Amino acid sequence: MCVVVLDPDLLLTVVFVVSYFVIARSLWSGREDGGRVLPPSPPPLPIIGNLHRLGWSHYHRRLRELARRHGPLFLLPLGSVPTIVVSSASVAEEMLKTQDHVFCSRPPQHTARGLFYDCRDVAFSPYGERWCQLRRIAALHLLSAKRVDSFRALREEVASFLERIRAAGAHNDHEDGGPGGRKRRAGVNLSELLIGLTYAVISKAAFGNRLGGMEPGALRAMIKETSDLLETIAVSDVFPRLRWADWATGLDARIKRTAAKLDAVPERAFQEHEKGGGGEADDLLDDLLSAVKEGGARLNLDRTDVKGLILDLFLGGTDTTSQTVEWTMTELVKNPNKMEKVQAEVREVVGPHGSVSESEERLGSMTRLQAAVKEALRLHPPVPTLLENMPSVNSATLVPRKAIHDTRLRGYDVPAGTRVIVNAWAIGRDGESWGRTRTHSGRRGGSRAAPAPPPPPTTAAGTPGSFRSERGRRGCPGVGFGTRLAELAFASMLYHFNWELPGGRDAGSFEFVESSGITAGFKFPLTLVAEPFRG
Repeated sequence: MCVVVLDPDLLLTVVFVVSYFVIARSLWSGREDGGRVLPPSPPPLPIIGNLHRLGWSHYHRRLRELARRHGPLFLLPLGSVPTIVVSSASVAEEMLKTQDHVFCSRPPQHTARGLFYDCRDVAFSPYGERWCQLRRIAALHLLSAKRVDSFRALREEVASFLERIRAAGAHNDHEDGGPGGRKRRAGVNLSELLIGLTYAVISKAAFGNRLGGMEPGALRAMIKETSDLLETIAVSDVFPRLRWADWATGLDARIKRTAAKLDAVPERAFQEHEKGGGGEADDLLDDLLSAVKEGGARLNLDRTDVKGLILDLFLGGTDTTSQTVEWTMTELVKNPNKMEKVQAEVREVVGPHGSVSESEERLGSMTRLQAAVKEALRLHPPVPTLLENMPSVNSATLVPRKAIHDTRLRGYDVPAGTRVIVNAWAIGRDGESWGRTRTHSGRRGGSRAAPAPPPPPTTAAGTPGSFRSERGRRGCPGVGFGTRLAELAFASMLYHFNWELPGGRDAGSFEFVESSGITAGFKFPLTLVAEPFRG
């Protein structure tokens, strides 16, 4: 029997050639639409437009290079889909705040439809009454400030997290071979411990337990698999008439496999609650089921809608919250003087022989700590091109908004249906807004309104020291939850331990490698030495 294996590159070439006349005619008719003043654009190629300019990863970096040549607002045709890219704080503010009513929807992304129940969640669904009701449930019933204050899982799991750091450090102690057989502390895999912390907090707060105790490594692998798919540009996303190509290239099969793994998370939560095995009384799932039951008949909400909300919370809060702490630690380890000042503030506020309180008032008084977190987020937003609606995660690499009707932006015409990508990573490095953009300033705190993904978000204009942001209708409802967890974990780490690089390495030699994917984290785990503080 002869088995034919299709080469993906050859297949796409055939697809492009076969569809040339249909798509070219569509593109040409768009160019003939006289009277419109479109933003500047890099010269596109026939058929594919500017797809070739994105490469395979780190889209945010490539988009910034294009912005340097074509300005903070430019047109980037991707296949047959017109897309504009925003790379300055002022343009982003006009789009996300002043014209939020125009740019409040999402285009139907192929991978998101397959992973999130045909986009029946909050993050990826288009704007409409159904989305408004789902977001209201998330903001008022699940993630309000009062509800966050009631989460015992925050302080309980952070205490357990600190014990795991101590245990890992003690386990890794070894003789250095020098005179007297002195012990030297080896590094602790902080990346793995942080992902375990955020997973435990979010799953316990949301579902009442740890959902079967998934190992941090397995959890991170599942999240990475999901991120890789969400970063993938499906053929049907840029050539809507070529839907069959996603099946032919194997993308649909990958989506189906990953969707099954994701679906197991809310399914396990449902089963445990139905058996009466939920952990804490009145956890988020209980509240969510009650809210859907009360308004579900009118909104036609069902079990699938609940699953979508659960996955948003679960995926949105786990990886990016841990990465927020990772990047902040990384920047301070590279700047020991700033680390010392932030640490001194934390220990002064908490006092001797104490522990860090999760109260908003106590954490809010640690202004240097908050400034350090904001500055790390400015330089390293967890998701570089703004997915502002996933609770506690934040900006997806190519998850755009969509204009729901014709409008004008900065003197340019933006037709209805145009997609918009906000490059938060580039905005955080905009010299006009931030001055010296490549260095970490532990005292900056964010004096400019630069959109950035939660958790936690950058400061709003005119409110330095605040984590609130003004990103309109699609602003993340999980800001308070993600902020509190990131600050509490980070402050606790600084209070109870002194941190340094393993092997006595100099801070100036510390280099990190950014991973590719929807969340711009570390390619390799962050490993640091944690020396218990004996104050």
